[in-house]
Amino acid sequence: MTTSSEPVVIVGGGQSGLSAARAALSAGLRPVVLEAGVEPVGSWPGYYESLTLFSPARYSSLPGMTFDGGDPDRYPIRDEVVAYLRRYSASIDAEIRTGARVTAVHPRPGGGYLVHTDSGDDIAAAGVVAASGSFSNPYLPALPGRDTYEGEVRHVAHYRRPEPYTGKRVLVVGAGNSAVQVAYELAPHARVTLATRAPIQFMPQRIRGRDLHHWLRVTGADLLPRAVLTRLVRHAAVLDTGVYRDAITSGRLARREMLTAFTADGVIWADGTHEAVDAVIFATGYRPNLDYLAPLGALDAGMPRHVAGVSTTHRGLVYLGLEFQRSFSSNTLRGVGRDAAHVVAALAGGVSGRSRRRPQPIKRLLVRR
Repeated sequence: MTTSSEPVVIVGGGQSGLSAARAALSAGLRPVVLEAGVEPVGSWPGYYESLTLFSPARYSSLPGMTFDGGDPDRYPIRDEVVAYLRRYSASIDAEIRTGARVTAVHPRPGGGYLVHTDSGDDIAAAGVVAASGSFSNPYLPALPGRDTYEGEVRHVAHYRRPEPYTGKRVLVVGAGNSAVQVAYELAPHARVTLATRAPIQFMPQRIRGRDLHHWLRVTGADLLPRAVLTRLVRHAAVLDTGVYRDAITSGRLARREMLTAFTADGVIWADGTHEAVDAVIFATGYRPNLDYLAPLGALDAGMPRHVAGVSTTHRGLVYLGLEFQRSFSSNTLRGVGRDAAHVVAALAGGVSGRSRRRPQPIKRLLVRR
């Protein structure tokens, strides 16, 4: 049986894990956050250097701490987000262990879980929050000939800056925000083509002088459930002030139908023509990073079996930071706090013999290595 001394283990110390820790404290649970990296800021330090949020600072906060430091209508850059998460983690009175990568979670016969880390630690847990997200698990589509291609192939997760591509012929594969932003940044340095399966769809970033996220908030569209969203949103849409659309329509940034195969020195396009290229950058999304749950049998082809973040296979197991988990904003700074409150409430009601403590203010950070 689980005992009153057992914590709730939160796997991942990024925006999802920190939101879960705060919600767990408010619910009177004892969270222990296990973060694989050197500090509890998630994957943000590893993103490309010019990354800029598509939501203004006023709409990019986690629960309990505003995204301050300047104009609330500015679009924060990557390093601002990292600094914000550092401040946020330092405000939480929870145990956060860095350099602690979870390798497996096993069920215990009497209830609860045994969480294993790569340092050899075994932690008995009343419940588990799988908040490891997906950004450490980039997806590369399997295309014929990729193994024989002699140029550079990488995911946008490993792209940092444009200068190394100066003078090269580069393809960027994808039709989402990251693909277009990176291609646009590369264009002054290299010959760039966007490879997409369909024409790029644009969404205005500002409507009637207000940022789109203002309208998402006031209309309630940010809270539309997954079942509605999947009917309304058929294709990725790029938020744009007009500069990206203009770059494509003017020909300054080329776009072609998706490539079908690689050759030793380039690619085969959908029309059958061959083109030599030096590098291909895939901005093709991510998949949940949940292999450590395989011993539980909680996954289906690597994907979690859940409803709105609550496991349908195991009591005391919840998820956080999944794309469209409950709404359009589920895996974003502005939306993950709502999901954290939801899944932690389910977790608190689902673990037996859990450690309860009187809810208290969120104060400080304890880091254990």
